[in-house]
Amino acid sequence: MSFNDPISEFLTKIRNAQSAQHKFVDIPLSKMKINLAKILKEHGYIESFLQNEKKRKMRIFLKYTKDREGIIRLLKRISKPGRRLYASKDKLPRVLGGIGLAIVSTSKGVMTDNQARKLNVGGEILCYIW
Repeated sequence: MSFNDPISEFLTKIRNAQSAQHKFVDIPLSKMKINLAKILKEHGYIESFLQNEKKRKMRIFLKYTKDREGIIRLLKRISKPGRRLYASKDKLPRVLGGIGLAIVSTSKGVMTDNQARKLNVGGEILCYIW
């Protein structure tokens, strides 16, 4: 399976693994995906992740509620290779009134919309999650 958009592939694999109630999912490794996984872990959307440099893969351990419901309700790719979407520091979106996250790629690295607001930077809106 080859995708032209590695971020979409990352989000889709997590979405599909969670809907099938898998404990983990293996994803090809990249710096961008490591940054995304760090944000997901930091905000409690996944249990943890491991990197295997030799195999160039990462394993993401998914998180569920007691009722075996996935923690992640929605993962949505916003900026796509065919249509990039950027926002200035003043126009960064608030996802579900601040309940969800917008993940933004800025000149200071990949971060959440809240972190970007605090650092006064805008950037490319990669995805929404809640």
